[in-house]
Amino acid sequence: MELGIIRKMTVIGSNLFILGAQEAGHQTEKVFLRDKKVGYCTGCESCYSSHKCVQKDDMAEILGKILAFDVIVMATPVYFYTMDAQIKTLIDRTVPRYSEIIGKEFYFIVTAADTSKESMERTIDGFRGFTICLNGAQEKGVVYGVGAWRKGDIMGSPAMKEAYEMGKNV
Repeated sequence: MELGIIRKMTVIGSNLFILGAQEAGHQTEKVFLRDKKVGYCTGCESCYSSHKCVQKDDMAEILGKILAFDVIVMATPVYFYTMDAQIKTLIDRTVPRYSEIIGKEFYFIVTAADTSKESMERTIDGFRGFTICLNGAQEKGVVYGVGAWRKGDIMGSPAMKEAYEMGKNV
């Protein structure tokens, strides 16, 4: 089983998810959106008939990986009570081939400064809105990293162990 991590920035919990998955014998790959060039969907509708985006950026490569992965982990910091722009842009840019994203297992990892899980539900709802559009997608788990205002704040939190255990049980 191949597992793919799609994320915008270093979300420490997803590193532990990967470690757990690797220890369980799974092949893993991280895709850092911060290191990729992915333009916004312009709504030109060219992809409706061609199933290809007219933009020449890194999205075709990323979409190919998504199609190849069995398990997809979407990890994002929560900004103003929703996912960051890069991961939302990635979701929007799956349109040319979203109908080919079939039977995937999804895990969601979110981190936020707020200390309540409820404050992150809009982000999870956004991920669920994406997966509802995919044939046979299954949500397998969510990790809420609360109280992470600055880089490193999440270290030693219960979310770290939860991400590791979730990865190990993929």
